Amino acid sequence: MSSVSDKQIKEALANWKSIVAKYQIADAKKATFQLINTFGPYIGLWVLTYFSLDWSIFISIPLLIINAFFLVRIFIIQHDCGHQSFFNSKKLNNIVGTVCSLFCAIPYKYWARVHNYHHGHNGQLEVRDVGDIPTLTVKEYLSKSKVKRIGYRIWRNPFVLFVIAPVYYMLITNRFNKEFSENKKVTLYQILNNLTIVGVYALLAVVVGWQRFLLIQLSLIFFFGIIAFWFFYVQHQHEESYKEWKGKWDFLIASIKGSSYYKLPRFFHFLTGNIGYHHIHHLSSLIPNYHLPRCYKENPILNKYVTEITFFKSLKLYKNKLWDEEKKKMVSFKDIKKYRRLYSKKAA
Repeated sequence: MSSVSDKQIKEALANWKSIVAKYQIADAKKATFQLINTFGPYIGLWVLTYFSLDWSIFISIPLLIINAFFLVRIFIIQHDCGHQSFFNSKKLNNIVGTVCSLFCAIPYKYWARVHNYHHGHNGQLEVRDVGDIPTLTVKEYLSKSKVKRIGYRIWRNPFVLFVIAPVYYMLITNRFNKEFSENKKVTLYQILNNLTIVGVYALLAVVVGWQRFLLIQLSLIFFFGIIAFWFFYVQHQHEESYKEWKGKWDFLIASIKGSSYYKLPRFFHFLTGNIGYHHIHHLSSLIPNYHLPRCYKENPILNKYVTEITFFKSLKLYKNKLWDEEKKKMVSFKDIKKYRRLYSKKAA
């Protein structure tokens, strides 16, 4: 794919808007069925986990991990509601999205605002820290002090990025509005959503016992955060991604090259709400997740230029640490010595 120019991609996909248009129509039956086959198993597994604590923790842990994937499905429903794509009704989307947020503990309207901004600016280097995983360019990294370079290396350590960062994101980032602090309405919605989550959790803790409730629910959110962070990383931090300064940025190229197709077994696409079809989702966030597989299957041209990543291939992506502006790809820290010599020669 690297040999194909951006111009060729734009010419081949000049009619992409007409291609995706028919998939943007929400289907109430499919949406309702997804609510049933998502919340039903989630609640059932939650109850089973509750009782399994009397049997063995070795039964509880697998149940928690499996159910964390159903929490991912709940979040994807919330995600679609935030895009106003899950139902045709805006009111219904907002109601369902808010209910979903009580399960996954991510404020509905605040997160939707940040995420929609990400869709409109995916890959723009000026705003790479809004709704995305902060990434330095090679030049930026080399220009920083030794202390700041060490700090960035710690941040990009797999354990920090995929274990500690999700915890921080769930406990801190989603509780305080920093991206749109000037918008009082967004801040108000976030505060109200946070208070509602706390209130519901407190009520359930009283009903079922606070120790078991917190153990189960916080464990589910912990595993959910790890899964979510991993998927987001795979979808935007692959080697031949797309990151560009605003003046050269292009929406179509950012969608096709800046988002990957995570090729997984069908069951895992089900468990993760089809978010692996990420390039199509970025082309049109108005396509509900239950239409993404059909759009992918019926339109090979949309998939011709995208980076396809299998599960085993994705395991190697943790090495991607920096964005090389010249070669237009992600590189590892091992490449730094080579770049340092290169830039020192240019400076001389």
